[in-house]
Amino acid sequence: MIPSIQRCLAIMDKYHMLDNIKAHSVMVAKVAHVITVGLNQKTEKISKDLILAGALLHDIGKTQALKHGGDHVKIGQEICLKEGLDEIVPIVAEHVVLKSFARDGKIEEKEVVYYSDKRVNHDRVVTLQKRLEYILERYASRNPGLKVAIINNFNVCKKVEAKLFQYLNFQPPEIEGLVRKTELSFPGEQECLLPTH
Repeated sequence: MIPSIQRCLAIMDKYHMLDNIKAHSVMVAKVAHVITVGLNQKTEKISKDLILAGALLHDIGKTQALKHGGDHVKIGQEICLKEGLDEIVPIVAEHVVLKSFARDGKIEEKEVVYYSDKRVNHDRVVTLQKRLEYILERYASRNPGLKVAIINNFNVCKKVEAKLFQYLNFQPPEIEGLVRKTELSFPGEQECLLPTH
């Protein structure tokens, strides 16, 4: 089942999602929404509802992982299965690293969420390069092996970006402005958004 926005927000509350993670997820959903609308105007249709739900819930396991340890991706998949959200599981499973990617294949919903997540640092839209720099500093400053894996993952993300934007009538730097103009809003989002800095 693909949950409504209201159900996604209720699930966030049920699992006590931290406000900063909720703010990040809301912004990822807005980026994904802008991309989805653009793609659906130009190419074969992809599911707006699935992408929105996947974006809102991609980090559903992160609060539990931060508080109790564990892999937030696996925890998120377990939560989605427990809630009967089987369609969301593949998006949650691959929002950090895509297990499969075909440059010339059909655009998949998981690719839109994966890319959108890489364009949001906390609750701010940033370039892939800025997000990469943040991830490297935060997670790989003392781990050369992890640094290589992260860089390789972002190289895949650049390929996803090229795949998506061949069908869009705007360019990656325009996303931030388009997100500001979007009419998509979520109940209670102002309460969870981080202070602007």
